[in-house]
Amino acid sequence: MIHNQTFRTALKYISLILIIATVLVSSALFSDKQYASVSFALAVMTCVIFVTGYEQKKTGTRRLVISSVMTALAMTGRLFPILKPTTAIIILSAVYLGSESGFLIGSMTAVLSNFYIGQGPWTPFQMMALGVIGFVSGIFGERLSQKRSLLIIYGIICGIAYSFIMDIWTMLWHGQGFDIKIYLTALATAVPVTIQYAVANAVFLYLMAKPFGDKLGRIKVKYGV
Repeated sequence: MIHNQTFRTALKYISLILIIATVLVSSALFSDKQYASVSFALAVMTCVIFVTGYEQKKTGTRRLVISSVMTALAMTGRLFPILKPTTAIIILSAVYLGSESGFLIGSMTAVLSNFYIGQGPWTPFQMMALGVIGFVSGIFGERLSQKRSLLIIYGIICGIAYSFIMDIWTMLWHGQGFDIKIYLTALATAVPVTIQYAVANAVFLYLMAKPFGDKLGRIKVKYGV
């Protein structure tokens, strides 16, 4: 039992590292036309991360159903004008459902919602960014669930981090590899959008922390996920 849990934990982190490496390497080496193949590969590896969260009590299927519902909600959030609740929903989902579900909801929200918003070479980076936010949120889930002020601060940090990650894609899109000047320029240009991300996370986490937290908490206890 202990060895099995250790193996699953190791596989989870190895898959996460592979996903990040795949996104960075593919952005630097592959053409924009190959983003669909990269997105598909990331989706497969995302499922591997989620499977590592399956428990012996067969709660994996229950967690998958709940994660699918939260993914649909997060996808709908991307259709909101200006302030979007997407990242807040991903964070709250991960806090109560775990890092595996957080990564699944984050990455799948990006790729599936882009069928409506628009697919492109930015899709793998969005999958990685939202997935990592969900993954990390699950790791700190217990602390974040206990204090709303800490959750809001964390949400603001995630909004800034998302913008910083996406600006790496902006820099690589110029096809010159890592260029600190281009990256800093991208960060400066994106300041209004970064503020928008941070404010949206703070507002929606403040509004949704209790109602979503209460419901997800009850689901977690009732179904043992």
